[in-house]
Amino acid sequence: MTRRGLAALLILLAGAVFVFAQKPFKQYRETAEDYSDYPLPPDWEKPAELVVARLKFPDIWRSRYGTDLYWTMDYPRGDRHLAQGLRRLTSMDVRSVEQVTELDESDDIYNWPFLYAVEVGMMDLTEPEAEQLGDYLNRGGFLMVDDFHSEEEWNTFEYNMDMVLPGHVVEELDAKDAVFHTVSDVTELIQIPSAEYMKTGVTYEKGGVIPRFRAIRDKRGRIVVVICHNMDLGDAIEHSDNPLYPEKFSALAFRVLTNYVTYALSH
Repeated sequence: MTRRGLAALLILLAGAVFVFAQKPFKQYRETAEDYSDYPLPPDWEKPAELVVARLKFPDIWRSRYGTDLYWTMDYPRGDRHLAQGLRRLTSMDVRSVEQVTELDESDDIYNWPFLYAVEVGMMDLTEPEAEQLGDYLNRGGFLMVDDFHSEEEWNTFEYNMDMVLPGHVVEELDAKDAVFHTVSDVTELIQIPSAEYMKTGVTYEKGGVIPRFRAIRDKRGRIVVVICHNMDLGDAIEHSDNPLYPEKFSALAFRVLTNYVTYALSH
C-alpha cells in the first residue's frame, strides 16, 4: 500500500471511530416540567451538520428528588424551539432534536461543539467530571450557561468552575463584543425574564436584579464559556410561541443564541 493510500485508510478509520463514539439519541422521561411525553418531530432521525447538545449534570438536590432534575429545565421543548430558530435564522443544517450528553468519561461529549447548560447554580460536579469538562473546553469546546440567579447560585457555579478551569477569569461582556455580531447585531443587552414574567410582570427572580452577560476566555482570547446570569434565555425561547410572553424578549434571546452558536463554530 502506498503512503498516500495508508494515510487515506487511517483517516477513514479515524472517522469511523468518531462516529462510533457518538451515543444514539435518547429522550429522557424524567423532567422538571411536564414534558415527559413531548412528541418527536417527524424528521428527528434525519442526520444534520449541527446538533445542539444539552449538558446533563449532577445537582445539589439529588438526595431530595432521587434523581438530577435541574439540568432538564425547559427540556426538551426549549431545545426543539432553538433548533427551529437556528434553521430559520441561519443557513446551518441543524438537527431537529437535541442531544443530551454527560461527563461520564466516555468520548461522547467531544462530538458536540456547542454545549448548553441551565440551572448551573445547582451544579455539583465531581472532580473527574470537572476535569473532563475542562478538557472539553481546552480542546475547543464551547459552553453556554443560562437560567441561574442570585449571588448564592453564582457562588455555587463559580465553585464548580474553579474545578473546571482553575485560575479562570470571568469578564463582563458589553454589546460591542464580537460575540454579539456574528450573525445579527445585538446593540442592547437587557434582562430576559423567565416565564414567571407572564404572571408577575417582574423581570428578575431570587433577588438577581442586575443582568450579567459574562464570559471566560482561553489563553488565545477565544470565548469558551458564555454566562447568562440573572436571566432566562431558555424560557424566552421555550415560550416564543406563547402570545402572553413578550416578543421583544424572545426575539432578543434568539438573536443572542444564534450569535453564540455561530461564534462557537467559527472561532
